[in-house]
Amino acid sequence: MKRRSLSLFLILAMTVATAVVFTGCGSSSSKKTEDQKAADAVARKIDAIYVQERTSKTDQQCKEAKEAWDKLTKKQKLLVKGEYADPDYFGKDTGDASKDDPLNEDNIGQNEILVTSFGTSYNDSRAEDIGGVEKAMAAAFPGWSVRRAFTSQIIINHIQARDGEKIDNVEQALDRAEKNGVKNLIIQPTHLMHGEEYDQLKEAVEKHEDDFDSVKIAEPLLGEVGSDATVINADKQAVAQDLTAEAVKTAGYSSLQEAANDGVAFVFMGHGTSHEANITYDQMQTQMENLGYSNVFIGTVEGKPADTACPKVIKKVKKAGYKKVILRDLMVVAGDHANNDMAGDDKDSWKSQFNDSGYFDSVETQIAGMGRIPAIQQIYVAHTRAVM
Repeated sequence: MKRRSLSLFLILAMTVATAVVFTGCGSSSSKKTEDQKAADAVARKIDAIYVQERTSKTDQQCKEAKEAWDKLTKKQKLLVKGEYADPDYFGKDTGDASKDDPLNEDNIGQNEILVTSFGTSYNDSRAEDIGGVEKAMAAAFPGWSVRRAFTSQIIINHIQARDGEKIDNVEQALDRAEKNGVKNLIIQPTHLMHGEEYDQLKEAVEKHEDDFDSVKIAEPLLGEVGSDATVINADKQAVAQDLTAEAVKTAGYSSLQEAANDGVAFVFMGHGTSHEANITYDQMQTQMENLGYSNVFIGTVEGKPADTACPKVIKKVKKAGYKKVILRDLMVVAGDHANNDMAGDDKDSWKSQFNDSGYFDSVETQIAGMGRIPAIQQIYVAHTRAVM
């Protein structure tokens, strides 16, 4: 009897233990599923506003996406992943948005300068780089009201959803100008060149030409493109000199030659484009060579980089014999490309590729858009004055 009772006890104990184990696993699995469902719901809301077209639903969608994100736990936020969505969309710290002025107010007056940019969701860069150009315009032309427009609705939505800051797209800005009775309108693009973004801007403005007495579009930073790699102009020369001087000063050298004597090469990384204007980057390399800047190299991330792709640039710098490299963005705004493609820690970033090549003793980065350089700001001012 005792042996039978003991056996029954052991069987009952094992049954209870098994039930506890299975119940615990089921609960854990259920919780994991609930977390992923909550994260997926937010990812879908982010993907819904990661679009280039603004609709009557956009404002509400931006609001709902942020509210849904705020309700997630820290663990759930890390699980957010969609076609475009990831935890960084709302979670990455890019600075204080309150320092930026969206320049979207009315009371414009009869004369307006509309500074149009692709845009960036990096708050500090937006305030320093784009804001820097806008403030230079306001200082140079006190009789004109300066307003802002971004060409990327994707970025506009990102900023609005995350920070509650509303920035006009081009259509909104033009409509605002018309409703405010603007007579003389100057569009000053902060674009680098006559590329795809510039072409699209021209098309949008042409539809509104009859709404104003005068509408003029000023030149982008580097002016006319030119037919081949040898064609350069005064704008390209000025940008080459101003950008290089700023990079040299930031690196702590008194001159480019002093940096060269120390074995330092400067690599300026541009965006790149599939547009025919991509030749601009080769022209900038030509300009550096014409100035005698033998330790300055031009590269690009996207488009048709060919000779300006990162591996090719690495080989050029190595062949020239420089052992120290300073990477800096050849962009008006230090946004995603500067922070991630150039200076990021991923293995395919330019910083990582230069380090992993094993050719160089040091690789440093300078993350700073050209829009914050006073001399560059004055080139934009000159372009605006030329059409005023």
